[in-house]
Amino acid sequence: MKILVVGGSGFIGTRLLETLNEQGDEFTNFDRHVSARFPEQSVTGDVRSAEELSAAAVGHDAIINLAAEHRDDVTPLSLYTEVNVGGAHAVVAAAEANGIQRIIFTSTVAIYGLDKNNAAEDSVPEPFNEYGRTKLAAEGVFSTWANADAARSLAIVRPSVVFGEGNRGNVYNLAKQVSSGRFIMVGKGENRKSMAYVGNIVGYIASRLEAPTGIEIRNFADKPDLSTKELIAILRDEMNVHAASGIRLPLALGIVAGYVFDAAAKITRRTFPISAVRIRKFAADTTVNTDRLRDSGYTATFSLHEALKRTLASEFPATGAAASAAASTPTTDRNPS
Repeated sequence: MKILVVGGSGFIGTRLLETLNEQGDEFTNFDRHVSARFPEQSVTGDVRSAEELSAAAVGHDAIINLAAEHRDDVTPLSLYTEVNVGGAHAVVAAAEANGIQRIIFTSTVAIYGLDKNNAAEDSVPEPFNEYGRTKLAAEGVFSTWANADAARSLAIVRPSVVFGEGNRGNVYNLAKQVSSGRFIMVGKGENRKSMAYVGNIVGYIASRLEAPTGIEIRNFADKPDLSTKELIAILRDEMNVHAASGIRLPLALGIVAGYVFDAAAKITRRTFPISAVRIRKFAADTTVNTDRLRDSGYTATFSLHEALKRTLASEFPATGAAASAAASTPTTDRNPS
């Protein structure tokens, strides 16, 4: 099988290309940027261009679409629709132009909305931002394509927040604050979040190249869900940071501070690590139900605790995390049906 990976030069995409390469799969990476890891297999282009995608898809059997505008500070806002929804239309057009009957689409749990507990695949979507709204719209584009022909296969993966080696996202930023000893808890820290390790999700995505015909939708997260306090405790323990600041900021004050940074960002045209949206997301419950994933027979390669150890050892080698990670061994992986 020859696979076109759209948006494969980023964090998840690079790990996915490595997985496909290890499996012996033939692939092409279509991205705005050439893959640093696989430059010879890369074709540069714009996901919004059906013409460019169609040319890149010639001779391929499947498309995996990872491309997305996802940051909180995207401007103009129209880019969310242009890239996430327009890109979906372009991918579908490329598939139809080349007779490709298999698509894998990475959506997001953001379609469920903020402060959602145990959201399942059939929960009513209530996206709270443009990222979630446009990802949900893209799901509709792909579903329309799949429903037009019974021979087509569409696997929609809805990941929770993804972390891992090389990522500078939420988990990394939190660990960085903890390692500095300057972490300030916003809210009570009792909210729970689902998380996904990149080393696990890329294996799952690759396995969906064998998904049956029809539409398959599954949430993806590594269990158990941790409260913010529990996650902080693990980070402190693994990095040998035992001097907690003890400072706690009420959520309302945290959100006000976020709005102050939002205003400063507009005035100075700079990007700050703090915003009202990020504070709200930090303090919100965001957990998803993974019964469908479990019932499919999927078993993670790495436990959540092992995944955190590996990430901390890579990103914070000066701490005790490296020695701790060296002692961890992966669990056995099982591909789902």
